Amino acid sequence: MLTRTTTLSGAAEFLAGKKSHARKLTYTPRLGLCCIFREAPIAFRTRQAVHLKKFNRQRQMELLSESIMVNCRSLLEAVTFCSAHQIGSFRVNSRFFPLKTHPEVGYGLAELPDHSEILTLLDKVRRYAETNDIRLTFHPDQFILLSSPRIEVIHNSIEELYYHAELAELIGADVIMIHGGGAYGDKKSTLQRLSQTIAGLPASIRSKLALENDDRVYTPQDLLPVCEKNGIPLVYDVHHHRCLADGITVKDATDIAIATWNREPLFHLSSPKLGWNGSDPKPHSDMIDPGDFPECWRDKAITLEIEAKAKEIAIEKLIKDLRDMDFPAKRLQKQ
Repeated sequence: MLTRTTTLSGAAEFLAGKKSHARKLTYTPRLGLCCIFREAPIAFRTRQAVHLKKFNRQRQMELLSESIMVNCRSLLEAVTFCSAHQIGSFRVNSRFFPLKTHPEVGYGLAELPDHSEILTLLDKVRRYAETNDIRLTFHPDQFILLSSPRIEVIHNSIEELYYHAELAELIGADVIMIHGGGAYGDKKSTLQRLSQTIAGLPASIRSKLALENDDRVYTPQDLLPVCEKNGIPLVYDVHHHRCLADGITVKDATDIAIATWNREPLFHLSSPKLGWNGSDPKPHSDMIDPGDFPECWRDKAITLEIEAKAKEIAIEKLIKDLRDMDFPAKRLQKQ
């Protein structure tokens, strides 16, 4: 195994107010691509309810089935691409089944004309991902709010989670991660409401559900009691933690998050678009500054989703950067 003393700069030094210092680094996490591609000719389709409502029900189902067939083939291409490019995880877009839970044009899979072929293609995705060790995940949109004081919002959120759990079963995905939501003027009560809602979810959803710390409201320490009480894992987003600190170190947050998982932990990494000295560190950059990779992750068997605007290009560059810094990893090196 190669090792080399390498100087890193980035968030850790900026937040600690210290100068960069020499560190010996190794690297083992699998890297994950999120939802779409920047340059690879792989694309997913969606549909607009306003357009669909111009047609009768039969034509609506035909158009939706058409789009879903494209998405199934694209997902198979996506996991194949990941396998060929040393990407160990792929986050599936939540609109994979367009408008699945829409109050006017929503549908069940059995209503789709290509229902049987869709299931066959999704099974191919599942078997390919399993055979080639490609992890599949979901990160539903921000409107999923299990902590809302409005019962209708919680009801709609749970319907969305049923949809995600259904698709997750078909393709073998094992994580559906969500945020805690807003504080609604009372963070303590909101977290209690979040915990109560999670406790009432069916096992099909709870077995895949995970909470992620965000950069505006809920830190790792805020969410940990909810995770521990309900037996669900914490997805640790280090960028969010650096934007919204809670008094614990990245290393401590890492250890805390890992302890909540009964399978390979899932983490997030991104870099600030304007840099850590910019006016707002929250927006994500196109690429990843390797200096933002925490030293304490170097020997961790985790899935690390890369939230960078340049998508597969950012991952390719990060792999090269880490190799140049002598991060020897079996997942980054073909045996």
